Amino acid sequence: MTPVYPIALLAGGLALGLLVHASSFAVLRRTLAGPGHALGRSLVRNVRAPISLIVPLAVLTLTVAAVPTPRPARPILGHGLGVLLVFAVAWLVVRLTYVLDDVILGHFQLEVADNLRARQIHTQIQVLRRVTVVVVSVVAVAVVMLSFGAVRAIGAGLLASAGIFGLIAGIAAKPIATNLMAGVQLAISQPIRVDDVVVVEGHWGRVEQIALTYVVVRVWDLRRLVLPIVYFIENPFENWTRSTADILGWVFIEVDYTAPVAAIREHLHEVLSASPRWDGKVWNLQVTNLGRETMQLRALMSARDSATSWELQCEVRERLVTFLQSDHPGALPHLRAVLGSPGGPEVPTPAGEAPQRRTEGRRGGRAT
Repeated sequence: MTPVYPIALLAGGLALGLLVHASSFAVLRRTLAGPGHALGRSLVRNVRAPISLIVPLAVLTLTVAAVPTPRPARPILGHGLGVLLVFAVAWLVVRLTYVLDDVILGHFQLEVADNLRARQIHTQIQVLRRVTVVVVSVVAVAVVMLSFGAVRAIGAGLLASAGIFGLIAGIAAKPIATNLMAGVQLAISQPIRVDDVVVVEGHWGRVEQIALTYVVVRVWDLRRLVLPIVYFIENPFENWTRSTADILGWVFIEVDYTAPVAAIREHLHEVLSASPRWDGKVWNLQVTNLGRETMQLRALMSARDSATSWELQCEVRERLVTFLQSDHPGALPHLRAVLGSPGGPEVPTPAGEAPQRRTEGRRGGRAT
């Protein structure tokens, strides 16, 4: 048998596999074009590339087994096709995790007002998907290594050590292992979730991404704070949306002791009632501190989320200051001084300086 005949059969098998793949996906695209087929469209979009490799490889493998080929070339060709098929199947499994991602996350939108459950699901799916990708990749490499006699012992060792954790060895890999374990712990316990509002290292921001070994926090000025994922396991931080998106905001105002607290409290309620940012749940005005010249008022208010709360605080602060300026200017902070009277006792001074007199003052003077 001439060498052209096996080559022609292999080429024909490859062409047949490509034709089957192209025709089947063309039919699927037309079938799933209408509404109500989100799962099918995600499946076609994500698995098309790996299937385009698996189908021809499978057809070629069957062709090699059925077509008589020269003895030295048969095992080499079959082994090479098997290796490629293993990697193609691993690629398919990885892409299927993206299908699962699309299906589950499609039902949980982060854009809604109360998105606590959606943030929980997004965090778990993203972290577990990344862990799955790493494990599948390691298993695929180990299976391929098992097919080679010279490195079979290494491949068996990889499988026996349970995937990615078997690759972690020595002191140099300790930070990677720590962050990987912290990522799994974070996905289960969820001290933070995607889109949570946190205060970390003195920075206020939102959790933008939770990767396998790090977390990206989008700070309020659009900077990104990148922290190792183990940071959120070992260090304290503030999570403003841990159990709910609702949040209490507050505004501190320093006023004179003559300020009418009741009138300011009434005006605060009017401001909140007229504001669309207030959720109508909590409000209050209290005297929280007494200073030497002023007293401190704290205006408390609730909002549906942290961004709205910040805008509401700025609005209340501006409206209260305007109210004091227009209706009660005397309630604004004043600086009082003690005016001395002449003829008081002399104050000791260092040698060579003119003596001074101690002044006995009285309250009530006002510096301008």
